[in-house]
Amino acid sequence: MPKSPLLDSRIKKYAYRDIKEIYRDIPTTLEGLTREQVEPMREKYGNNGFAERENDTILHRLRRAFINPFNVILFILAIVSLVTDVLLESNFTRNATTALLIFTMILISGAIRLIQELRAKNAADQLDRLIHERVTVKRDGDLMEIPAEELVVGDLVFFSAGDRIPADIRLTRTSDLFISQAAITGESTILEKSSRTISYTEQETLTQLENLAFTATTVISGKGQGIVLVVGKDTLYGSFTKPNSDDKNSFQKGANSIAWVMLRFMAVMVPIVFVLLGITGGKWLESFAFALSVAVGLMPEMLPMVITTCLAKGSLAMSHKQTIIKDINAMQGFGSMDVLCMDKTGTLTNESILLEYYMDVLGNESSDVLDLAFLNSSYHSGVRNPIDNAILACQTMPGRETHYTDLLTQYQKTDEIPFDYARKFVSTLVTDKNGESQLIMKGDISHIVARCSHVEYRDEILPIEKDGMQSVSSVVNDMLQDGMKVIAIARKNVGH
Repeated sequence: MPKSPLLDSRIKKYAYRDIKEIYRDIPTTLEGLTREQVEPMREKYGNNGFAERENDTILHRLRRAFINPFNVILFILAIVSLVTDVLLESNFTRNATTALLIFTMILISGAIRLIQELRAKNAADQLDRLIHERVTVKRDGDLMEIPAEELVVGDLVFFSAGDRIPADIRLTRTSDLFISQAAITGESTILEKSSRTISYTEQETLTQLENLAFTATTVISGKGQGIVLVVGKDTLYGSFTKPNSDDKNSFQKGANSIAWVMLRFMAVMVPIVFVLLGITGGKWLESFAFALSVAVGLMPEMLPMVITTCLAKGSLAMSHKQTIIKDINAMQGFGSMDVLCMDKTGTLTNESILLEYYMDVLGNESSDVLDLAFLNSSYHSGVRNPIDNAILACQTMPGRETHYTDLLTQYQKTDEIPFDYARKFVSTLVTDKNGESQLIMKGDISHIVARCSHVEYRDEILPIEKDGMQSVSSVVNDMLQDGMKVIAIARKNVGH
């Protein structure tokens, strides 16, 4: 994962520091930045935006449309043809047809490309305007809404469910805050965030630090506030973007290699033809004109126009499918593909999980295990992940609808301990009509087994032996190798 130098030096450092120290260090206050501080902060740390890439400017598009090896060679041939066929000829023998045809081919191919890319740019700009984002900040003690681009380091930002995090932020206050980091990690797991200061013994990866929120991530539920630490291209999300690059793709390299082959042919053929005709005929000017015609004949003048027209036609076809092609050279890549495979969690997997098995410790089907999992998933108040949804879908099993409705009536929630990444499981305390309570835990296999001293098999309670984890692994390893997600369920009767 690429990182900017600021990520480790500022973001991670502040995850382990007390909030009061951060206020002093930035510096800012509980009332937010003063209006006098905003511009100095912007000058020091930059704007909260990704600088427009050089190849998105009009001048760069003009250069890309009209300046390439093919067009350069054609342009030189057209100039030479103009000189020899017009300027050096008498009024009666002047003929500018060849030069005009070559200039026309260059203009048509360049214009087609330029127009198509400008259309794509305008469409992309319209989309950008539609998703214009505003954020709530506190400055000089006043809450105000400003465009996300105007955020600076030190701003005190407020956000709630449905908001997109506008910068990399150290959280200072949270209330049941759950965030999806799929935009930066590709994982569909929803993370609970808090504002507590993390100790140095909790050495997590940057994205797992619970008191940090990152640009482009989404608030699923709850609300929070925090101090902006990093903006724009220095954020974690910004570090994924490539700097301005003129790297050519395989199509451009292939087209340029053809141009260079033609240029080498002309560099060999034209001098040979010119010298041989000059020596044998003695008419050097006519020999030069004939050698030039050989060079023009070697060069496929219509090739650039044909290529550009085909790419533009493909780009138009993609636009009808609601796909914007900013650089029409990319069309050759699309056209060359037989199969396109992409994998981010939620694409191939469609972020949908199906419940395949519910088993006891020896791998036999057990409805009791499913009942416990159902109660846990129904009653925990955190954000429901795809695993919870798969478990709760058991309500639709034929003939079981009434059973699960009665189960929720029979057991009522008393308390819970939410999921966190240290424990890696969620605990729910439920009480039946007789006042008997039991604690149901659901989560990571190793963490659940480590907390269990006994196992239940066919209504018998048996002690777990020393190699208990090995026994569990022998049951679930095959399922794990098949790509299944396996979770463990445990319970404890805690009496009245």
